[in-house]
Amino acid sequence: MKITIISVGKIKEKYYRDAIKEYEKRLSRYCKLEIIEVEDEKTPDKASDALEDQIKAKEAERILKHIKDDAYLITLEIAGEMHNSEELAQKIEKLGTQGVSHIQFVIGGSLGLHNNVCSRADFPLSFSKMTFPHQLMRVILLEQIYRSYRIINGEPYHK
Repeated sequence: MKITIISVGKIKEKYYRDAIKEYEKRLSRYCKLEIIEVEDEKTPDKASDALEDQIKAKEAERILKHIKDDAYLITLEIAGEMHNSEELAQKIEKLGTQGVSHIQFVIGGSLGLHNNVCSRADFPLSFSKMTFPHQLMRVILLEQIYRSYRIINGEPYHK
């Protein structure tokens, strides 16, 4: 299985980069992992709704260039469907048995995802009703993908 994470913005903090590297290493025995970073737009303080929509649209253009037609697209959205770790593992395993060989996850920027990206999703996924920094969300997503593969393979994981 190939897993691609398309994420808006670069990871600036070393501790996030270190955590990402660790999960990349751990995941290498389960799947082929690719992380694509697209440039984020600067958002001025007190930006109007119209400006925020323009910013998300520009980021969406960059994201959409990387979305593959043959991949199963999962967008991370607050309004998405919530799963626990076992349910996410079941989803990944079921996709594999149905012949899906490529799953793409999309993490938006600080304003979230534009509807142009959300409307392309095969599955909108929510980790929480809370908002997380997109840099931290990449680490959380990688950890949950790793945990999913541990569950799928019947290997121990921390509950």
